[in-house]
Amino acid sequence: MGTCAEPPPIFGDRSPAGALHVDDPGELIVAVPAMVGFVPERSLVVAVLRGAPDPDHSPIIDAVVRFDLDPDGGRRGLAAAYAECISQICAAEGATEVLAVIVDDRVREPHRTRRHGAATTGPLGTLIAAFGRRLAQAEVYLEDAWAVRAIEANQPWWSLLDVNHRGMLPDPATSMVTVAHVLEGRAIRGARSELTDLVATDDELARQVAAHLDTARAIAYERYAAAVRRGDPDGYHRGALEQVLWQIANTDSEVCRTAREYAEMAAALRDRVVRDALFGLAIGDHAAAAENLWVALTRAFEGSDRADAATLLGYSAYIRGDGPLAGIALQAALDADPAHSMAILLEISLRTGMRPDTLRRLAYCGLGIAADLGIDLGPGVR
Repeated sequence: MGTCAEPPPIFGDRSPAGALHVDDPGELIVAVPAMVGFVPERSLVVAVLRGAPDPDHSPIIDAVVRFDLDPDGGRRGLAAAYAECISQICAAEGATEVLAVIVDDRVREPHRTRRHGAATTGPLGTLIAAFGRRLAQAEVYLEDAWAVRAIEANQPWWSLLDVNHRGMLPDPATSMVTVAHVLEGRAIRGARSELTDLVATDDELARQVAAHLDTARAIAYERYAAAVRRGDPDGYHRGALEQVLWQIANTDSEVCRTAREYAEMAAALRDRVVRDALFGLAIGDHAAAAENLWVALTRAFEGSDRADAATLLGYSAYIRGDGPLAGIALQAALDADPAHSMAILLEISLRTGMRPDTLRRLAYCGLGIAADLGIDLGPGVR
């Protein structure tokens, strides 16, 4: 989400790393794409550690956070902003140790020295040194930090804290963490741009949809007014929700939606009852199909309508553990509508490291709202 160039930094590239122990820097570095969901470039990746259940084993990576590196790479303001984010997550997790990896094609491998010592020359080394000092002020300790130009087989890596500690990366495709993520069906994207492109506005489609919005909203208003007059406002909510669910059911049918249909869905999502009910789909059997529709709506809408769709997308991705997509979707929502209350709450939850399971309550509330309307959104366990 963003470049994290100004405090407070915003980030979303966080993903649980399973039971990855930190024994080998090379193995840790090649596991980074699987842990953050894409192959990072010009990034600072920070791993939050927790103690292993067996004291004879090395610590386990509990969470991973990625930051964009500023072009000059060495401003102390950035170090403070990054450290503030990490300190918040460590406080929430009860963690006191972290590791850091810089992935940047601009870094150069330093010369070996005759003694152990910090290799903190250059702007990125200065950034790491300042980052470590800031963390220490919050009683969080940078145990080690490494740099690599790219996460590719046979790329050299080296420690930023001990110039003589270095090695070569193994093939990322052979990483056990990568293999596990692929077997679990979790996407590892080639670049972060694949995510930003996924939610980018389709300007031509958005223009066509906008031409139908006034009519769609007027029709929705008349339907709601008629439902109120006959004493059945829930009848309107139920019909609008069914309209969106029908579109979700047709997501995989390769039917081309019309601009008018998109506008009708925008009008339906303007109903808070409908929108809140749809959060329930994030934990049901129809989560994947719903998420595909949220992507399509995010690309087709502008303004507050785009924010509503992107928030649904961000929540769905958040719940299934796709931190990168969640962060980018929520940032898209806030760019479209900075005052969107649900997007603000979810972005804060993501930024402060709240676990996805903690947010499942919102989905259960959605299932309850739909049930009150007489609609079963399907099994609530995934």
